[in-house]
Amino acid sequence: MYQFLVNPASRSGKGLTIWQNTIEPALSKKGISFQLHFSQRPGDIRRLAGTLAADATADNPLYLVLLGGDGTFNEALQGLAGAEYVNIGYIPTGSSNDLARDLHISKDPLKALERILSDGKPVKMDMGILSASGKKQYFAVSTGIGFDAAVCEEAMSSPIKDTLNRLGLGKLTYLGIALKQLFSSKPVVCDIELDRGRTIHVDRILFVASMTHRFEGRGFKFCPEAKWDDGLFDLCVVGSLPKLFLLFALPTAFFGKHYLFKGIDHYTARDIHIRTSIPLWVHADGEVDQKADDIRIVYDMHKISLIC
Repeated sequence: MYQFLVNPASRSGKGLTIWQNTIEPALSKKGISFQLHFSQRPGDIRRLAGTLAADATADNPLYLVLLGGDGTFNEALQGLAGAEYVNIGYIPTGSSNDLARDLHISKDPLKALERILSDGKPVKMDMGILSASGKKQYFAVSTGIGFDAAVCEEAMSSPIKDTLNRLGLGKLTYLGIALKQLFSSKPVVCDIELDRGRTIHVDRILFVASMTHRFEGRGFKFCPEAKWDDGLFDLCVVGSLPKLFLLFALPTAFFGKHYLFKGIDHYTARDIHIRTSIPLWVHADGEVDQKADDIRIVYDMHKISLIC
């Protein structure tokens, strides 16, 4: 039996409509047996995912289908950490959907559902573990410190984000905030230690993105060579560029061409230790709840069993 975990608030409230008008009728028409669980407040997805996973066994694995955005998937990971015998299906209904973009999961809910119900063999996907300020978080797509996290943090509380999302203009929210954050950023010194060995020193860091997938931030291809099952993080380190140069460089990241600019560098590693001269915002899959000046990111191979 499929367990559907639905975030009705995803895509500015359209998640509920998508479930009621599209997914539920399709399941009923096909005679698919399922149980439904709605989230009502922050933390519900984590709690419900953990509760459902607790009953999974080798003989009775959990088939959990998430309907929501990247944040919904991330919150579910926190509840599923360490759980075995869990297979995850994903119907992307968020505003970013960077995970679905890289996995080639359709934005059409019916097509995404068909993919889940097609009885394909689950594939194993890697994830990362972020440790900061004594707190551990799991992520599926990316984690970052600095500019990209600051943009996510401000966008989360933006009063116009939902309105622009409903009009299909959500990227304007991020564009405006990104420009503001870019020109208000101050010099920050950063040291990045890779695999407990090589250390990279950057006199003026804008951000460091550590990724298992190619996209973040609504389609920026910051790590065009990232693979979600190769055992390595890809790092995009954006350092000492004049801000006017960055205005030209950042848009090229939609096409993965930003490494042509001196001061934007690419690395790979399994274990990353980042220290900054002042605390900066930190995100995990676009979810932001803290600043830190000392973070560690480690790789966890083949921990997510995805139905796709």
